Amino acid sequence: MRVLAIDPAIRNTGFAVIEGDAYQQKALAYDVITIPQRLPQSRALAAVRTGIANQIEKWEPDVVAVEGIIFVQSHRTAISMGAARAATLIAAADRGLPIYEYAPRKVKLAVVGKGSADKAQVAFMVRALLGLSETPPADAADALAIALAHLYASDPLKAKALERKEI
Repeated sequence: MRVLAIDPAIRNTGFAVIEGDAYQQKALAYDVITIPQRLPQSRALAAVRTGIANQIEKWEPDVVAVEGIIFVQSHRTAISMGAARAATLIAAADRGLPIYEYAPRKVKLAVVGKGSADKAQVAFMVRALLGLSETPPADAADALAIALAHLYASDPLKAKALERKEI
């Protein structure tokens, strides 16, 4: 299975492409789509959508996995993050791809074993699990973690263990 995973944001959207299953995975690509601050929000959202559409075209994933809505203290941040999520979801929906959403705590639990893990712990574990030669940027590491969480969730045994918090 080939998974395109996305950690959406208006200015720094992380993405990752992983191929494999719950037991063996290979990172094919990962990076951050960086949108300049000078662009107004509407153009930034269009750029995020185009960036994700380009990755879909290039990698032809079977599914798209996206970070679910998170709790934020600022309404402005929540609206901005929601808009970025919508841009990524539209890019995937335009291609008719199945879309799966994962809560940040579930992703951290699946990859680190602790739902309250910080970004550095996630990046470290992603590097170790995928045998990467260097630690990816934080937003790309989050996308890699989302892809791993999807692959783990697609296997009944791993998914059940995750529900019991054994992974």
